[in-house]
Amino acid sequence: MLSDDELVEQIQDGDENAAEELIKRYYTSILRYCKWHCSNLERAEDLTQETFLKLFKNIYRYKGKKKFKAYLYTIANHLCIDESRKLQAYSLEDDETILNECEEILRVEDREEIKYLLNALSLEQRETVILRFGEQLSFEEIAKVMGCNMRTAQSRVRNALKAMRKEQQDGR
Repeated sequence: MLSDDELVEQIQDGDENAAEELIKRYYTSILRYCKWHCSNLERAEDLTQETFLKLFKNIYRYKGKKKFKAYLYTIANHLCIDESRKLQAYSLEDDETILNECEEILRVEDREEIKYLLNALSLEQRETVILRFGEQLSFEEIAKVMGCNMRTAQSRVRNALKAMRKEQQDGR
């Protein structure tokens, strides 16, 4: 199996099969990520498609300086943030992965409470929790997506979890 960087090189050389392989590799995870930023599946699919269109339109810019996965999530992140600003409302969708991870961390079984706790976070905090637990990105990858250093990414996740615990203890 070819690495992401090898596939990108092939795409830069005009290989459409390599582009299809990258889409197969990342479509589901980018779609899941986009679902966190919009209220319906159709719009999430549009954002996912826009992510890949933007990627392939600007593929020549990718030089391998950051991991491809972080580069792709950065594109999705920018599109989703723009979408969130347009809507000025952030709706948390039911997604088993992030809800299960948060339940484990907070030992909460009520999914509505998990959604409430996540929605109580700032956009920046919510974003780091989603990237860390929903998308399973490393702190290094989160830092690249969010445009900060690794310690800041770690601190943001820690502070978000602390805020969730505090909100949980204080009750609604």
